[in-house]
Amino acid sequence: MDAKSAASASSTTAKRKFIASGRLIDIYAVECKLCSKWRKIDTQEEYEEIRSRQREDPFVCNKKEGVSCKDAADLNYDSSRTWVIDKPGLPKTPRGFKRSLILRKDYSKMDAYYITPTGKRLKSRNEIAAFIEANQDYSYAPLEDFNFTVPKVMEDTIPSTTVHGGLTIRSRPRTISHPRKIIN
Repeated sequence: MDAKSAASASSTTAKRKFIASGRLIDIYAVECKLCSKWRKIDTQEEYEEIRSRQREDPFVCNKKEGVSCKDAADLNYDSSRTWVIDKPGLPKTPRGFKRSLILRKDYSKMDAYYITPTGKRLKSRNEIAAFIEANQDYSYAPLEDFNFTVPKVMEDTIPSTTVHGGLTIRSRPRTISHPRKIIN
């Protein structure tokens, strides 16, 4: 294997480790303003749309097709999952880009990244500005729509740790994001 192939293989391994080492959000949920029941949201895009309008147009059950406040909750806020609270009013991710939130192994906080339409991971507003400058096809994406504010990890839902054979093991790897309330 030549140096170029080795560097490429190393880069691929690093990407895999990054994704595998973190915990991604796997369920999006919103709390109904009227009945306080939790409703699952099917896609990240739909969730971001609701979150971006949460202050001026709060979510209520009947906004989800075929659902009313009389129906049972989709989820219960409890410690069976790790919950995080997203700040309401954050802008939707620009078309073609994807906002990725990864929970740190120690559950201390989340890290925010943006994945470009070309698959590149960007970690700062400066990297986004440089990417858009170098790729004018994406100039439609306003820089202010890229927000690195991360959800707050709800401490009462962080899994307990156990030490087994020298390894720290945490239960419940699932993470839920929701725009429940404003965090200062």
